[in-house]
Order: sequence, then structure tokens, then C-alpha cells
Amino acid sequence: MRLRALLETEALGLRLLGGEDELDRTVRGVMTTDLRDPSRYLSGGELVLTGLAWRREPEDSERFVRILTGAGVAGLAAGEAEMASIPDDLIRACARHRLPLFSVNENVSFASITEHVVRQVSSERAGDLAAVVDRHRRLMTSGPAGGGPEVVLDLLGSDLDLRAWVLSPTGRPIAGSSLAGAGPELPASVSAALAGEHLAAARTGRRGPHRVSAGGDTYSLFPISHSGRALAARDVRETVLSDWFLAVEADAGDWSPERLDLLDGVTQLIAVERDRRDAARTVRRRLAQEVLELVQTGAAPAEIAARLRVAAPVLLPGLGTAPHWQVVVARVEWEDGDIPGGPVAQALLEEMLAAPEASGPEPSDRIAVAHMGDEAVALVPLPAVPAGSEGDEAAAQAAGLHADRLLAAVREPLSRGLDDDGRLTLGVSAAVHSAEGLRGALEEARHARRVAAARPGRVCAAGHQELASHVLLLPFVPDDVRRAFTARLLDPLRDYDRRHRAELIPTLEAFLDCDGSWTRCATRLHLHVNTLRYRVGRIEQLTGRDLSRLEDKLDFFLALRMS
Repeated sequence: MRLRALLETEALGLRLLGGEDELDRTVRGVMTTDLRDPSRYLSGGELVLTGLAWRREPEDSERFVRILTGAGVAGLAAGEAEMASIPDDLIRACARHRLPLFSVNENVSFASITEHVVRQVSSERAGDLAAVVDRHRRLMTSGPAGGGPEVVLDLLGSDLDLRAWVLSPTGRPIAGSSLAGAGPELPASVSAALAGEHLAAARTGRRGPHRVSAGGDTYSLFPISHSGRALAARDVRETVLSDWFLAVEADAGDWSPERLDLLDGVTQLIAVERDRRDAARTVRRRLAQEVLELVQTGAAPAEIAARLRVAAPVLLPGLGTAPHWQVVVARVEWEDGDIPGGPVAQALLEEMLAAPEASGPEPSDRIAVAHMGDEAVALVPLPAVPAGSEGDEAAAQAAGLHADRLLAAVREPLSRGLDDDGRLTLGVSAAVHSAEGLRGALEEARHARRVAAARPGRVCAAGHQELASHVLLLPFVPDDVRRAFTARLLDPLRDYDRRHRAELIPTLEAFLDCDGSWTRCATRLHLHVNTLRYRVGRIEQLTGRDLSRLEDKLDFFLALRMS
């Protein structure tokens, strides 16, 4: 927008007092001020509106105009409401510094001029940004020179004052922009909440953008679909757990169609980047498929080791030694059984195995995931521990993946994406350091996944640690046996607690947790030891069991675990 355009808009009531040769200056914003020194609030290119309250004597005009010129403003417009005419000393100062000067008719408010300038500048910025988006889309389609989605997201922040993030379906940040002085990172709780809202909206089939509130702020969520994909011909469940989305900190319900079209262009641009990332994963997926086929068919360890030596530089470039490996098995199942679960589980594993604290599309690119039928299997490399060092196996296990931590941050959003008809189960093996151990690790991860599948809930996981515990057996106890066993032991105690508020069940749990130690249990429950002995005696009387016997302690322990 040029100063000349403002002068030609009669409704603004502007009259030129000097600087006719400078009317082609670009106006990038507007500011109203009566400060004697407003330089800290100026960034250049503004039309400055003033009521002249800063002027106390003629010499003030020279000082004020010099400050504006140094800040690179486009022009100065002075109001006539306080003075009958604009002071000559201000006109002369503007002429000396070649600063265009306008007078503002007393019947025109500064608010009217501000609204007009902001509307015009915003419209032009949106047009410029749309051109940038289109140019980057063409560049990214033809090659990697476009710079990725961060470039356009930064422009959304700098030109349209919009904070925006590309998030994965688990809430992990892929790319982001920020306004000056504001951090680009969303709190993890907000990211997870936005991911959950996105997945829930996607399952209903509602068209974006979706307006949601999280962490006290309003966001608009724009789905990002793979470029060129015909979604109408597919079931949303095939992609809902793998598609990215764009979260914009604004209410898109107030936007013009032009701005909505602009954001649609941004999502198309990001979709190109997503397709490029998926294409780059082809090599890793093929390596995983080859290794797993060798493992499953019982190939010689030497042959598997040779294939792993090929895979290691791709997954962990720069390592001089072969890493330890873990195997993760995942399965996504839908109640109607018509949706292939393997590809969905594969994309989901690639996302989940990326480090939660890492941003960008690359962290998961060192994870090789293949799918075999409805099952996805991941080969996860771990940094190698020097051979022969003390505790090397223990160190590898400690550094590896843990099932409960793996799902901690993603359980809530994924549960909303699975809705009422989907289920994710996952098993994690122990770390192995050789090709000979891979077959056992694969079977271990599959066993752990079956343990997870026997548990209630939409998203469940189990680790190798649970395969050497009673936890492995409990899920496979038939429901009728489970109910009868727990009822026989615990129902008398529950009934007594309801009638007398005696807290026998909490006392039993604490007693077993303290390994039958009277002193430690009494201290934990803040009871006298005699009171504790009375309660334990009542438990034994009601159930006919003896809590000094190991067998009866074990029965109570299992009943509490199964209840």
C-alpha cells in the first residue's frame, strides 16, 4: 500500500502539506502516538498519527521529526482537532527531513484511518503470502529447495501474526512458527489435547477447520491429507492415526474466505513435505522387511548379521559398532475387521517410536518398521555398549524402550482416534546384541503384545519384564473363574467394610505390600500395632484363611490383582 493511495481516498480526510515527491513510499502499518519519543514502538514503514500533544514549544517539532525519520516511518499525519492549523515549525521540520506530512480533518477519527490502513495492509500481505505459499509448493514438488514448511509457517507468524504448528496425531511437534518474543513450543499437555480433539473430529467426518479450546486459548485445527490422495474413496480409519494436522492459535470462524483459502494452501504445501518424508522411508521399511523375513524363516545367524550390518549405517550413521536391538510389535484392530490393520500400525509405530522431546519429521527416520499382515514390527537400534564392559547388558536394557513410558504421552489422543471400534495393542522385547537373539526377541515382543491384548482398554502395552511374572498368567484366567475366586476371598471383607467402615481391604493391601511386617504396616497406616493385629485377625476370621501362611498370602495377593 502506497501513501498516494491514502491521499486519494476522500473518506479519510487527508490533506498533503509536504513531501509530494515521497508519496510512493510503502505503508506497512499504522501507529497512533503522542509520546515525545515513540521510537521503541516503531519498526519502519508506519503511517504515524498524532494529536500533537507532545509539542510544547516550536523546537519540539525538529526533535520529533528527527526521531520518526531515524525509525524509517513512511509518513506523518497530524490531527487538526486540537489546533486550528498544523504549526509551521512542524511543516518546515518535515520538509527538511523529506518526511511526507498530512493534516487530518477534525471530523475524521484516527480510528477510521487505522481501520482502513490495517484492512488494506492485511489484504496485501495475505496476497503476498499466498504467492509465497504457491511458490514454495512448486519448489517442494520439484525438489528439496523449498526449505520445508517452517518457511511458510514463519511467514504466517511475521506477516499475519498467526502462531501455527504442524503436529502429529500423537501431538508431537513436526514444525512451528512463533511471533517475536514468544517461544515456538506448545506445552505437551496442550499438544496432546489438540491431537485428541483433531482425532475425535476426524472420526466424525466433520470438515475442518475445527475450533477447539486448550490451555485457556482458542485454536483452529486444519487436517493435512497426503497430496493427491482421494479421501472420498477410502475409510477414514485407514489414515486417521497417521495424518498430521495444522494447529493455528486463532478462531478461524471469523476469517474471510480468502484467508481460509490461504491456510488451505499451507496445508497442501505441508502435505507435499509429508509425502516426501514417506518416500524417504521406503529404504528403511525394505530393510526391516528383509531382516524380519530372514528371522521368521529361520535363516542362519550369519546371514541375518550380514543384513543387520547393512541396516545399521542407514539407521545409525556414524556408529562404528553394531548396536543393540529391540523389537516392538503392534496391532491395530477394528471391530468390523474390514480395515487392514498392518499399514495403520506401521505408520503409528513410526510416529510413536520417535523421541517425544524431539521435533521435526526426522527423529523417527532411524526406526525401521515393516508390516506383516495385520501386525507391524519395528527394529529399534540402541547405542552400542562396549563389548566386555561390566554391566553392559544391564546398561542396554536400561537405555531401551519401556512399554509403559512408550504409551504415557499418547494414550489419551490415540484412544479418541480409536473411538469405540478400534484397539491398539503393543509388545516390547528386551534388548539383544546379536543376530542370534533377534528371533527370540520377536517372539518375546509378540507374547508381550498378547498379554496387552488380554487387558481392558483401547490402548494397551506390555513389556518383556512382565513375561517372567504372575502378570503374564492373570489376563488369561477366564472371567467366570476370576469372578468366583475374587468373590470367595474378598466379598466377605467388602461387605464388612460397607457395614462397619472398618477398612479391611486397604489394611490387607498394605499388609501384603509390607511383606507381612507388623511394624512397617502399622506405621504406613498410622495405627497402633494392636489395632493392626485386631484387623488382620478379623480378616482371617471372615475368610477362614491364615495370613501367616505363604499360600494364603499368595491367594489374597492374586485376588486383589484380579479384582
